[in-house]
Amino acid sequence: MKLTVNGAVHEVDVEPDTPLLFVLRDTLGMTGTKYGCGVGMCGACTVLIDGQATRSCLMPVDSVGESEIATIEAIEADPVGAKVVEAWVALEAPQCGYCQSGQVMAATALLKETPVPTDEDIAAAMTNLCRCGTYNAVADAIRKAAA
Repeated sequence: MKLTVNGAVHEVDVEPDTPLLFVLRDTLGMTGTKYGCGVGMCGACTVLIDGQATRSCLMPVDSVGESEIATIEAIEADPVGAKVVEAWVALEAPQCGYCQSGQVMAATALLKETPVPTDEDIAAAMTNLCRCGTYNAVADAIRKAAA
């Protein structure tokens, strides 16, 4: 099957029900998208599918169809994604960093949909888990990227 990832078309030979996460990591070598819980709760595997934050561990690859997949590897090519990464770095949002690729992807989707989010918008959109508890730094970085 063919997948469009970060603007490039890739042909992959995988079972149709293979989670997109494993196709990205194991087949295409894009390891920036992380495996966390495997049940869609933590958000470490978040990618953008047609601009929407999506948990890739739950998405069977055959469900993607002709949609555009964006991963952390190319998020800075997106103007909004570049602002998010710049704010993340400026405010030193991550601690261990494991969940941060998913956090950045979710924040990018939020700002693309709601360029000036309220605190309530941020709380509703940022459902990714962080064991280090960087939630305040993440919210600050989102506000900075939106400014």
